[in-house]
Amino acid sequence: MSVTRAPATEPPPGGAPEEAAPVPPSAPPLLPLWPLSMMFGLVPLWWLLGAFYLGWPLLGALLFALLLTRGRVPLPPAVGIWLLFLAIVVVSATQLSSPASLLTFALRLAFYLTALVVGVYVYAAARERASLVAVLTPLCAFWFGLVALGWLGVLMPRLAMTTPMEMLLPGGVASTPFIQDMVHLTTAEYSARSLNPIYRPAAPFAYTNNYGSAYAMTLPCVVAFAMLRRQGLLRWALLASLPLSLAPAFLTLNRAMFLSLGAGLAVLGVRASLRGNVRVAASIVGVVVIGALATLFIPITELISRRVDSSDTNTDRLSLYTEVIRRVQESPWLGYGAPVNVDTVSAAAPIGTQGQLWMVLFSHGVPALICFLAWFVAAAVICARATSAAGQWLAVVPVVCLVQVPFYGMANQNLAVAFFAVAFAMALTERERLTRLTGSSPTPARTAPVPA
Repeated sequence: MSVTRAPATEPPPGGAPEEAAPVPPSAPPLLPLWPLSMMFGLVPLWWLLGAFYLGWPLLGALLFALLLTRGRVPLPPAVGIWLLFLAIVVVSATQLSSPASLLTFALRLAFYLTALVVGVYVYAAARERASLVAVLTPLCAFWFGLVALGWLGVLMPRLAMTTPMEMLLPGGVASTPFIQDMVHLTTAEYSARSLNPIYRPAAPFAYTNNYGSAYAMTLPCVVAFAMLRRQGLLRWALLASLPLSLAPAFLTLNRAMFLSLGAGLAVLGVRASLRGNVRVAASIVGVVVIGALATLFIPITELISRRVDSSDTNTDRLSLYTEVIRRVQESPWLGYGAPVNVDTVSAAAPIGTQGQLWMVLFSHGVPALICFLAWFVAAAVICARATSAAGQWLAVVPVVCLVQVPFYGMANQNLAVAFFAVAFAMALTERERLTRLTGSSPTPARTAPVPA
């Protein structure tokens, strides 16, 4: 007859109880990438629905909910600077002149918050994966949407449609010019009163300047992906899309787009020459050659000159900038909460627009502007440590953003694009540093997350 011994309930005489071996904590589940794909990869769908602007913060809220479910996530470097910027923005709401301006203030704040959430999500997702290529794929899908809708603006520049979002909004809200531009579908920006209008591709954005800004930010990411992934259909599709993208990009006639891309390529070229990186130098030459060949078919210099001669855009911008500098002296710490309409300038746009620098300075004050610029400077310094060819291309994104800040508004989806690229570059740079220190590829950080 067999006897089964019951487990002891008391310690053996003369001895201490045996301690059970600690059970290692289970690794948290990987952050899914489908929310990023839905947010950045389905841009044409959101545009057709009229939800590209108003729905963007909701998609950011989905990412935030997933981060909360995860519980503990690593934060990108220098994130404290952006949190300080957000705090100042929130306090500046006390300076709003009317309750009606609270809606636009809340929407801009939502874009600032969404950009941070995207950056944290991308950084955490990249750190916990052995392969980084999949994390960058949603941004490549965004690029394809940008190129396709840009060509729609070239081929059908007068296309305009009422969207489902526009029909769902109350009439008083939908008819507001600021909201109308966001929810009413158009493919190009042009002056309807002009006898000979210049059509400038804008879709999926309301304004062509936003298209040019997004193009300059995303192009380095596309080249970086092609360098990270040496083969595959997606890589070749991206390479084929580069020359195809030039027509809609050039026809935006965005001078600041060319300026920011030129500055980014110049910085990249200097770094490549100092480090002797032949692969990076060859890729720069390739991009420049493709752009130069496009000018043989698109008379870009002539088109820009004609636009400048037929508009008062430079005079309008200068009058707005001058008024911002004058008015901000009366409220330097918290600004005025939001741009305002006045009759003292020749431009039709409100004071505090026509450039993110001026919007932040006028709306939120000098300290907020310092924090805003400091974050991009810190990101540029951190990303500049990258040694791989892909990392060096991604490192020019914050440089591109800094050049654009005086000319283009960034309180829109493009800020999330910038945070996506920068957070990915930070994770890649961190992995490269650990590889140099240890001599081998580091294990993805999943067992010891940093408190949020």
